Amino acid sequence: MKQKAKKPASGKVPYFRVRRSLFKKYFIFGITILLTSFIALSVTMYIFINRAWEEEKKESLVTNAAQIVSVIENSSTYFPASHTLVLNDNGLMGQTIGSISEIIDADIFIVDNRGQCLYCTEDEGCIHERRNLPSYVMGQTTRGEFFEAGTLDGYYPTGMYTAGLPITGETGDGVGIIAFCYISTPATFISGLPVTFLQVFLTAAAIMLVIVVIFVATMSYSMAKPLRQMSSAAKKFAVGDFSARVEVNSDDEIGELANAFNYMADSLSSSEGMRRTFISNVSHELKTPMTTIAGFIDGMLDGTIPPERQPHYMKIVSNEVKRLSRLVTSMLSLSRIDRGELRVSPQKFDLFSMLITILASYEQKIVEKKLHITGLEDFKSITVFADPDLMYQVIYNLIENAVKFTNEGGTLHFGVEETRYDTSVSISNTGPGIPPEDIRFIFDRFYKTDKSRSIDKKGMGLGLFIAKTIMRLHGGDIFVESRVNELTTFTIRLPRAENRSAANGKQPKNTQYIDTTANSETEE
Repeated sequence: MKQKAKKPASGKVPYFRVRRSLFKKYFIFGITILLTSFIALSVTMYIFINRAWEEEKKESLVTNAAQIVSVIENSSTYFPASHTLVLNDNGLMGQTIGSISEIIDADIFIVDNRGQCLYCTEDEGCIHERRNLPSYVMGQTTRGEFFEAGTLDGYYPTGMYTAGLPITGETGDGVGIIAFCYISTPATFISGLPVTFLQVFLTAAAIMLVIVVIFVATMSYSMAKPLRQMSSAAKKFAVGDFSARVEVNSDDEIGELANAFNYMADSLSSSEGMRRTFISNVSHELKTPMTTIAGFIDGMLDGTIPPERQPHYMKIVSNEVKRLSRLVTSMLSLSRIDRGELRVSPQKFDLFSMLITILASYEQKIVEKKLHITGLEDFKSITVFADPDLMYQVIYNLIENAVKFTNEGGTLHFGVEETRYDTSVSISNTGPGIPPEDIRFIFDRFYKTDKSRSIDKKGMGLGLFIAKTIMRLHGGDIFVESRVNELTTFTIRLPRAENRSAANGKQPKNTQYIDTTANSETEE
């Protein structure tokens, strides 16, 4: 049963009553494992020993039946006209059958083709004389050999090992089956196992039980001590006291857990505010690639994307998955940006190729809303000097918003303008536009123009704030123009590479050209 944690009073350490100790849990677990193993071992041993015992009994009974059949075929007389088999039970046959019956402690009986008993080693009035043998038994015996562990379809009241062989002789039309010989013995194997085997097995089980109890007690004690310390420290964390630490006395998994716990306490103590901001930013920035991935996968599953196009989209999905890992790192960097501790890693890359890559990831939504794309024909390769991962976030956010807020059947327009000082890229969309009273707040953290959330149901108002921060970090900027119910245009401006280098006074080291296309991904 789960415990309901009561909210502690301010500054008061919460109390949780332990309903079941760690020792009891491990003890019950150990005993359960031991008993389960014991039962499984016993059942397995029973099956294999019983199978081996049956094979041994089968071989023994069939061998003895073969001896009896040989004697009967050589010492008995068969009259084909009356289908009568005359057995000489006072001669060699009687002696052979009697001695075999006593040695192996089994019942031996001879039946004719109808299942009627002709001879039996039991007393008069036995079941072999009172009932005919089931026909299926003789039917199987005619194929050369019969063996069964059971009641022979109710012929015997209890389980028996029964083996049989056909008796052949001259029938007038050649050699044929004139009768059947069967040997039956009680189906039990316990009496054949040495008693010492069971004693050894039970003794070993008892020793294992003692070892498990000692091991569980020792292990649970060594594990419980640091866990109790962690529990005490966690209770203090719940009321805002991050000073508690766990004593580390081992280098195993428990010691590693204690070190990780202490590291967590240090992190919580120094970065609680940053953690909350980070969670908010991650929630916003991770949803866009996840939506893209889900869209393409769903398209493949429901057949919207034909099989011949699936490799193309799988590459895009792969690129998005790779970008997810980089986004986490980027969001950590964003928290450092807010504190002025992060510097971008500018590189030369093709901004137009990046734009096409991102636009391709929204192809399904664009098709669904029947949007028209214009302006791309005026584009050419646009080489910029910026951080490709951070710029990917900016472009991705702007295209996401444009697709989201464009009216069905509307238009997305892309424009570019290059001067000797900077490069500007604009993304316009038809639709409801942004009210004039909201324009001044559009780049504020957590601000949303769609307050009713009728369109932007999942946004948190962080995307444009992050875009503004990234652009200013690059020495550029982002602008917005909008006419209600007509058009909205976002424009990003980046200084040209040579201007940034001149402003910095030197050329960046290890600058490389990165071509971002729909089929390739920027390496970290």
